[in-house]
Amino acid sequence: MTNNPVLIILFAVIIVFMMLLDLGVVNKRSHVITNKEALKWTLIWVSVSMLFSLVIYWQSGFAKFADYQSAYWIEEALSVDNMFVFILVFRFFKLEGKLQHKVLFWGILGAIIFRAIFIFSGIGLINLTYLPEFSIGSWNFSLDQEANRSLAENAGKFFRPNAILTLFGIFLIYAGIKSLFANEDEDEKQDYSTSFGARMARKVFPISKHYHGDKFFVSWNKKRFATKLFLVLVVIETTDLVFAIDSIPAIFAIAPNDPVILYTSNIFAILGLRSMYFLLANSIHMFSKLKYGLAFILSFIGLKMLLSPFIHIPSSISLLIVVGALLLSILASIYWKEESEV
Repeated sequence: MTNNPVLIILFAVIIVFMMLLDLGVVNKRSHVITNKEALKWTLIWVSVSMLFSLVIYWQSGFAKFADYQSAYWIEEALSVDNMFVFILVFRFFKLEGKLQHKVLFWGILGAIIFRAIFIFSGIGLINLTYLPEFSIGSWNFSLDQEANRSLAENAGKFFRPNAILTLFGIFLIYAGIKSLFANEDEDEKQDYSTSFGARMARKVFPISKHYHGDKFFVSWNKKRFATKLFLVLVVIETTDLVFAIDSIPAIFAIAPNDPVILYTSNIFAILGLRSMYFLLANSIHMFSKLKYGLAFILSFIGLKMLLSPFIHIPSSISLLIVVGALLLSILASIYWKEESEV
């Protein structure tokens, strides 16, 4: 487990500084995010993320560096699919571009909190669900970590089955297959005003039918109302929570006992995608084959979880497979788009 105070403090300082810079300086006033600005901030966030990974390499070695990179790019790849849903939500509620950034900013703050709950509680649950020691013929399965380490050194194998990771593996394979055959037209026709998040918001607050600039709450006739912008924020936040059901189990396959690696990589990935959203919104036609790459990534990570008690796939190999699948699906989207236009 990575328990280096230097990494933890550095991560906290970077996140607080960048968020304050974003909210208090760069985007103090709501405005339309141009492609140039979105590209600049996407590159800044990716660069900061990669520099942080070099600090991990310096402090903890190559293995932890590879774990971070693998978890980062898995989250980045899977989050792209979530960005498409955000585009549909904004279109449904007719939210103009200059207000989208504010919703995404506060949505990210919520994600920072909820991802911490999911990851740290998930790791605690994983540590409680390792199976007791048992044997099947010549295959020895042990709960004791030292015994496993000795076995790995002597036989080149690492056996430590876990009930939760096995369930996660099955779920991810199912999610991958399901996403492969998902009907995109159904997403576009979905009524997001009746989604779980929208219904929950209406039960807690009286909701105005209109936008009131960039305000989440307004007062009228001595009554306080949540605006339509707040409703959109709740829908986006609950959508991200549903998405986390796929993405969080996926990164547990990389470092199931290292919350620092998983959390830092996860947060850096979704922060970068907030800026990337505005590029995706204008380039959605370039990713028509992306769903095949994402389906493969989910299924591969699920299979890795199921095979982990028998076969150890290094994070460096997982990283190459994930990045390769992502790049191939993007290239396929570009190629078949060009082919159809000939």
